[in-house]
Amino acid sequence: MLTLLHVVSYGAAAAAFAFVTLSLASGLLWLAEIIEEHSRVAKIVGKRTIYCVITFHILLYVVDRDLPLSHILFSIACHLVYLLNFRTFPIISLTSWSFVASVLMVVADHFIWFFHFSHVVEETRKRERRWRHPKDPGVHAPTFFDIATFFGICVWLVPLFLFLSLTANENALPTIQGTSSSSSGLETEKKQRQSLFVSLSSRFTSVIPGRIRPGHLRKDSDGIIAPRSISRPPSPLPPDSSLLSPVFQAPPPSPGAPPHERNGLPRRALVFRTTAEGSRSGQAVVEFIPKDEVALSGVVRLSSRPVKGCLDIFLAVIISSTEIGNLCPSSKTPEKVSRINDIAFFSLTSSTYDDLSVASEGLASPDFQADQIMREPYASQNAPNVYEHPCAPLTKILSSGSFYHAAYPHWDISTRLSERIKRGHGAERDVAAFDERFVWNEYVVRGLLDFRDRLDPQERQELDHCQFITLAIQGYVGVFTIPLPASPQSGSPTVATLAMISRLGWRRAGTRFNTRGVDDDGNCANFVETEVIFNTDTFCLSYVQVRGSVPLFWEQQGFQTFGQKIQITRPQVASQPAFDRHFGQLVEQYSAVHAINLLGIKENEAILTTAYCQHLKAGKAAGGEAIGFTNFDFHTIVRNLGHDSVTKELLRIGGLYQDLDRFGWTICDLATGDIVTHQTGVFRTNCLDCLDRTNFVQDILSKSILERYIRNICVEWTASISLWSAHREVWAENGDALSRIYAGTGALNTSFTRTGKRTLAGVLSDATKSVSRAYINNFQDKAKQAAIDMFLGNMSLQKPVTVFDPIHDSVRAALVQRVSEYSSTELSTLFVGTWNLNGRPPSESILPWLFPTHRPDLFVLGFQEIVPLTAQQIIQTDPEKKKMWENVIIDTLAHRPTKTSEYVILRSEQLVGTALILLVKSKLVGQIRNVEGATKKTGLRGMSGNKGAVGIRLDYHDTSFCFLTAHLAAGHANIEERNSDYRTIVNGLHFLKGKTIGSHENIIWLADTNYRIDMDNEIVRSLAKAGDYDGLVAMDQLKQAMDSQAVFVGFEEGPLLFPPTYRYDVGTDDYDTSEKMRIPAWTDRVLYRGTQMDLTKYSRAELRGSDHRPVFAIFRATIRIVDHTKRAALNHQLLQSVVTAVPGETLDKKLAKLTFIEDVIDDDPTVPPPSTDRHAWWDGPGHPNGRFHVLIEKTRQNPFDTSDESSVGSSPSSSDEELYSHAQKLQTPMIPAQRTPLPPPPRLKLAINIVPSKDKDIG
Repeated sequence: MLTLLHVVSYGAAAAAFAFVTLSLASGLLWLAEIIEEHSRVAKIVGKRTIYCVITFHILLYVVDRDLPLSHILFSIACHLVYLLNFRTFPIISLTSWSFVASVLMVVADHFIWFFHFSHVVEETRKRERRWRHPKDPGVHAPTFFDIATFFGICVWLVPLFLFLSLTANENALPTIQGTSSSSSGLETEKKQRQSLFVSLSSRFTSVIPGRIRPGHLRKDSDGIIAPRSISRPPSPLPPDSSLLSPVFQAPPPSPGAPPHERNGLPRRALVFRTTAEGSRSGQAVVEFIPKDEVALSGVVRLSSRPVKGCLDIFLAVIISSTEIGNLCPSSKTPEKVSRINDIAFFSLTSSTYDDLSVASEGLASPDFQADQIMREPYASQNAPNVYEHPCAPLTKILSSGSFYHAAYPHWDISTRLSERIKRGHGAERDVAAFDERFVWNEYVVRGLLDFRDRLDPQERQELDHCQFITLAIQGYVGVFTIPLPASPQSGSPTVATLAMISRLGWRRAGTRFNTRGVDDDGNCANFVETEVIFNTDTFCLSYVQVRGSVPLFWEQQGFQTFGQKIQITRPQVASQPAFDRHFGQLVEQYSAVHAINLLGIKENEAILTTAYCQHLKAGKAAGGEAIGFTNFDFHTIVRNLGHDSVTKELLRIGGLYQDLDRFGWTICDLATGDIVTHQTGVFRTNCLDCLDRTNFVQDILSKSILERYIRNICVEWTASISLWSAHREVWAENGDALSRIYAGTGALNTSFTRTGKRTLAGVLSDATKSVSRAYINNFQDKAKQAAIDMFLGNMSLQKPVTVFDPIHDSVRAALVQRVSEYSSTELSTLFVGTWNLNGRPPSESILPWLFPTHRPDLFVLGFQEIVPLTAQQIIQTDPEKKKMWENVIIDTLAHRPTKTSEYVILRSEQLVGTALILLVKSKLVGQIRNVEGATKKTGLRGMSGNKGAVGIRLDYHDTSFCFLTAHLAAGHANIEERNSDYRTIVNGLHFLKGKTIGSHENIIWLADTNYRIDMDNEIVRSLAKAGDYDGLVAMDQLKQAMDSQAVFVGFEEGPLLFPPTYRYDVGTDDYDTSEKMRIPAWTDRVLYRGTQMDLTKYSRAELRGSDHRPVFAIFRATIRIVDHTKRAALNHQLLQSVVTAVPGETLDKKLAKLTFIEDVIDDDPTVPPPSTDRHAWWDGPGHPNGRFHVLIEKTRQNPFDTSDESSVGSSPSSSDEELYSHAQKLQTPMIPAQRTPLPPPPRLKLAINIVPSKDKDIG
């Protein structure tokens, strides 16, 4: 018993130590996530556990009556008090009276039992010494030390460690401005945390009579208001009848107002409203009017906090921000930066979520008793009706403390210093002038920017002055003021400012394991431009570096631990265009670039390094001599020589040191505002994540440049301790901030960056960060990635909210109708084949399958059972089989007769035995973009990959394709299981940025569907042998399922004019002769959906290497190619035709006539109802020859009819020469990264007679 006591005690001590270590490292992330996700279950389990403990105390007393009854009753009372904490579970405040009382009572209970058992032990030992025989060792009773050890470790230390761990969890501590979590599920900004003891003491100080809490009184001078809602709808779905008109007001000047309000801030209001039609079409009406014209009767204030600016039109407003500092105090105009702390989203169409937005704000008083507002709703009712704000994920991202905006007066925070100066002082303050690469809310605020462009110059200036539109960047901004010693020239001390701005690019934004490498437009993951600014009273230094992921197509799929599983998804010939595009953009932006690769000699990192070098060698044409490259194995240097040697070893590299001198830096004369010297190139640094090693090396380069600059102006400053301390601190903070954005934790190696030393505490800190990263990146980042894509507008089915604009809406509608004028089409041949290999290796030439007649542009090959479906393969799939078949395919294509073109593997994907391989002609690689792969398991209810699907999607010019190969459930009678597998794949297989199978224009399934023929075995064999396939098709399970619309709704299949493909004896033409004698069936099928594809051949190949025969289909696809220069020119032409009024007609009158064709057709009672399958609208009495006449008055209702000859929809088609002549006058637009293919013009079959309005005869 004593041994067991020791084992339990010391085992509990080890567990408690590990628990508190992990808790302090990761803030109980895993436990908090599990409890929050299963709060109802956790509440039940917790309460029942306490009930069990109470029952255990009662049973102890029944079994052992020697236990004191008073102690038992006190223990039961302690646990009953602890039950009170579950009233607000999972929101438990550590400063609530119930929690504090329960903790104190539990501690007292432990002491009572400790003294009791100590007394029992002493009495036992006295009796043992009195009655034990000297020669009989007997059984020793526990000593006082044993009891003290047990209680000290197992009973006292474990609860103490748990308490400390909870206090280390940020989510459990109170905030200065309220609570950090909400019962509604709305996650808000983690404000500055109070000391736990300050929170406890505030309980007593808050009840002192007459105490005034600063900031508790609310000001009504500013904020956001909306019409009062009489009744709240009980459903979270906003009804169309509940419409709001939020008013975004500029505060009036007042003596106590901020300086910019006292300096003549215009008294204007930005009014947002919508209509029932606008809420359905995603449009909002925006007005910028004098504040006095806003009717404020019957309105309610939505936010009592000062509104800093507007981010988008949901409506999202900044309700809390902190000024970081002035980047250039000596400049004529300040460049102040504020960090966004809190965002509130207000619906334009419903008041349902207003309470949630208000609750998310917190209150201004630091002494506000947060637990009361969290517990009172629960105390009032047992089952509160709680809604979750639909913008909660966006609120969490925007309120993370990583977004910044320019404080008043506005300046372009997204652009580096040298480019801002080039624009001139006027353009520098223009809201519409910004670097599109780094403005994260450009997508959601685009409607407001377009609205601003349509204002008069005076109104536009007032709108900018009010700063209603706020442009935000993500990254890090830090400002340090540094006292420097006197220089010999001035003789007086100098105060300098060291600032840093890191701007994170949004075009390939995402989290660590979800976003890697480059996209087809040359945008890299985790691309950051970091600018260090050092200024004194006369000059300002700017030095820019960039970082970004290795610009190749590579991914990390599946569960990632500390070993990095890297997969390069495209060969060099297929990824070279995107690689060249990336470096071409860098050279165009920065003039020259020197890439520093910090990857090591580990297997996966070495693969990336080799591919990187090969691409750079082949891509010199993209930048010529403007591109330099250095390989620097950071880990090897540190392992052999230590962190201190990195600086010396790095600057010893000749090419790097030369470019450090050649690129230089930018210097601005603050007196004149002119640039003295230009930085002529940048260093592009990368490691695997572009976080820890990258930040370490960029710190070294920045320090080297700053030292050189300071030596030129004042050598004495190089010995300033405060300067280099601030430099180390700003780089350490930068590393932590960027790492938290991309990986979820602070950066590694920052302890060395801050102190210049590698300590044990730093090593332990890095270890705990690595553990936290593994958890966050594998279990939390997918939801964060979805929220990022939603905010950036990357979701495929996402529809942006636009400002109501009849002019541009009409132009856009006309552009859709005239798509043929600015685009062209070309035909492409697609070969699609599927083959179940039965786990067998290649045994014969596959040339008859791949080249039956045509020479396709794309090969899409699907395989099933590419490996034997054994338990070992399901658990750990062997990728070598897929590589073996890839080599066979490439070898077959390379040695085919009459070879005219080369093919490359563009992408391949595998799920256990199911594999999909996509090949394309090498000359077409540059025309295919956004290639992505995805898988979906369906075996064992989605847990096993023995059955499932693999998908690959792509954009061929401006036409999207999705290819899917699948292996559905086997068994003749398992029809419903196969139908279920299909539905699981369609609903569960997703690509990046929210793209689904159904969001593509063209979809092709090439699969082993496993659907059979419901006929007798002998009949099937005889009909197949006779070539009578019609009878077999009638009983085909797949055809029957498609006819009943159970699966493949809207899909087509070519005629089955070939024998069933399953099941053969391997190596023969005989159907199955084994004991099972399976019924022959067409299990291998190709189905397609898309108006731009024509099936030219559907057949099978006579290959005998498996028990299935391979099937193939050949398509002729129409590919649309949009000329964006032509489109811009036509858009300009159409816009001019709208805004140009005829003599005597004002623009307002013309806009009042704007009538959309869709509205006319929908609202006109003379238009017949739509046709159905049984009745056509033209088939009826009074409609001779199927002709239906509609009277439309000829009053030029078309918004573009400035004259009878000029209109958008019916004007003569513009020639190429006209469009290009207009295009030469326009700025050539960049091809957008995300292009939505335009649908074909509608085919209107309605016959309409247009007659003069005075003629009332119909005929």
